[in-house]
Amino acid sequence: MGIAIVRLHQLEEQPVAILRPDDAAYVSEGKVVYAENCTSCHGAKLEGQVADWKSPDANGRLPAPPHDDTGHTWHHPDKTLFDITKFGVAKAANLKNYDSAMPAYEGILSDQQIVAVLSYIKSTWPDDIRQRHDMLNQR
Repeated sequence: MGIAIVRLHQLEEQPVAILRPDDAAYVSEGKVVYAENCTSCHGAKLEGQVADWKSPDANGRLPAPPHDDTGHTWHHPDKTLFDITKFGVAKAANLKNYDSAMPAYEGILSDQQIVAVLSYIKSTWPDDIRQRHDMLNQR
């Protein structure tokens, strides 16, 4: 694909928004990356692992949340979503003892692939949710 590589240091220089939900190449790549790496937990339709994703499972871990408009993904700015995906929830949120089933994708996915998959996810949200997320990024 002819997508420019986005490096982490570039992302840190762009604090407002890093996702590209209107870029067809990113969204297309992201859909493939999502299918290969995320569907087993977050669902093929971004529906999440279980209906009650806010309650811990038997192991005390929260189930994989939905990434559609019913979840809370859009409540986080781009940088936070990127950091959670790349470094894992505990490191991204500085929660030393937080136990999550979600792996950190550093060393598995490139920064470009992470931006692509998050761009794909955002591209599926209704316009009003995307606008609210855009405003969140501007704060």
